[in-house]
Amino acid sequence: MSLEKQVYKLFAQPIFQYKIDNFESHNENLKKYIYDLYEKDKVGIQRSNVDGWHSKNFYILDQESAAFKFFKETRKYIEDVFKIMGWKYEPTKVRMSEMWAIINKKNNLNTVHTHPNNYLSAAYYVKAPKNCGKIKFLNPVEIAKERYPKLERATDFNQNGVEIEPEEGDLLLFPAYLMHGVNRNQTDEDRIVISFNVDISR
Repeated sequence: MSLEKQVYKLFAQPIFQYKIDNFESHNENLKKYIYDLYEKDKVGIQRSNVDGWHSKNFYILDQESAAFKFFKETRKYIEDVFKIMGWKYEPTKVRMSEMWAIINKKNNLNTVHTHPNNYLSAAYYVKAPKNCGKIKFLNPVEIAKERYPKLERATDFNQNGVEIEPEEGDLLLFPAYLMHGVNRNQTDEDRIVISFNVDISR
């Protein structure tokens, strides 16, 4: 019996993980920037955060601000994702539609959600102590979760949920439609993340 075959890996759901250049310097400046925002507005806004602090969108027109410098740093990674995805990259049309910060203290978490009306979403780790809360991604193919056999081992074909342990300086870029959430922060330290969305102007 011949087992010769061709396996098609169709409709892959990519998550791109980069280590930002000079992340230590960026993170020191970003921590100050974010904590300054927090001191001015400790209420923030309510989105997917459960007890954590979610900032309003950054105002990044100040070219000397830590937020603007970080925004400039991310562009090369966004361009790389576009190339790998096979999307046409037109710098004047690819834009960051919004950027914000989240501070999760002990036991804070983020419920599962998506970022509609964008092409890419991102999570960047400014402060990420051990056990501060993994980011989890869920299979967007809902019918795959309805009935499945007992697993012998994990493969690319049988996962309905994947968790990633963050480290400081990590930038995750992923399709904005991917459902994702954040587990509880189990430490006594803050978990600080910057998130942003990428869209394409017509």
